[in-house]
Order: sequence, then C-alpha cells, then structure tokens
Amino acid sequence: MEALFKSGGPVMWPLLALSIVSVGAIGERIWFWLSLLRQEQQTVAQIILTAQQDIDRAAQLAQQTSDTPIGRFLFAPLALKEPDPELFRLALESTADDELVGMLRGEKLFESVIALSPLLGLLGTVLGLIGSFSSIEIGDLANTLKTGGLTEGIGQALVSTAAGLTVAISTLAFHRLFLALHANQVKLFRKAGNDLELIYRQYWQSKHREN
Repeated sequence: MEALFKSGGPVMWPLLALSIVSVGAIGERIWFWLSLLRQEQQTVAQIILTAQQDIDRAAQLAQQTSDTPIGRFLFAPLALKEPDPELFRLALESTADDELVGMLRGEKLFESVIALSPLLGLLGTVLGLIGSFSSIEIGDLANTLKTGGLTEGIGQALVSTAAGLTVAISTLAFHRLFLALHANQVKLFRKAGNDLELIYRQYWQSKHREN
C-alpha cells in the first residue's frame, strides 16, 4: 500500500486529506441520523396524540423533547401564549425551515470532496504521464517499449485517478443517502405540522365558540 501510495505522486497527499475529512463527516452524519431516526417517530406520535386531548400537556411534552429537531419544531408554536391559527402556522413554518436547513450540515463539504477528488486524481495522472514521457530519450523509446518501462510508468500515473474516483464515488454514495433521509424528514415535518395545526385550529374554534 505504501508503494502504491507513493506511485500516485504528490497529489495523493491532498487526496488522503480529503478522504480523512470525508470519513469524519460521514461518521458524524451517520451518528446524527441514527440518533434522530431512533426516537422521532415515537416523539411525533406522542405529541400529536396528547394534543388531541390536551394542548397544554402537549406543549409540556414537546418541551421535554426539545433536544431533537422534531421536538423543537412542534414546541415552537405550542410555546406561544394562545396564538391565533395564522401565527401558529407561521411559527411552524419558520421553525421547520431552520431545523431542515440544519440537517443539511456538511452538504457543502461533501460537494467539495466529490468535485475536487476526481480533478486531483486527473492532475496526478497528467503529472505522472509528463514525468514518464519527459524521462524517455527518443533513441531509447524502442528499448523502453520492449522492457515495458513506459507501460509501467503509465500504470503508476493512473493510480492517482483511481484514488480520486474512489474517494469521490464513496463520498457521493453517502451524500445521496443523507439527501434521501433529509427528503423523508421534509415529508415527516410537513405531515406532523399539518396534523398539529389542524388540531390547534379545532381547539381554537371550539374555545372561541364557547366565549
């Protein structure tokens, strides 16, 4: 592995740095999503079910889960003091925007790694090919071809391209997975918000009808 790494040339060092950054970011995102998905379905179900019976109790329950994105999302409108339905909806929408954007943390980093890795690999290949050809004298070309020296030099030059593509492809796979998880969060937030807003509108109408 060490000989293979050295054969890739100097661009292997920035590729190694990008791979380390990518692995660290992927590990952080995996931990985030596992922690999030493990508890949010239960949190939503409990808060919505409680809200159907007691809005104030639902607000207390949402506050207890405010360490999670979905908990903060549902608690934001419930924390207001008897808001009208439009203000309730505005609180839901604004909080949803903040929480969903926060879930995309690391997206720009992934995009940078995906874009830079193949380019660095290609640069390493070009530099390797330049080095291979520049070291060959015209008179020695036939002997070089016979001994396979030129072929070996080209093979070594392609190592950096393979490394760059490996880093980019692996990062892209996880990036697409995280985007798919985020898309599911958008659906979950929308449904939970709509359900809670409908419950609150019914609560608001019944309360003001009595007054």
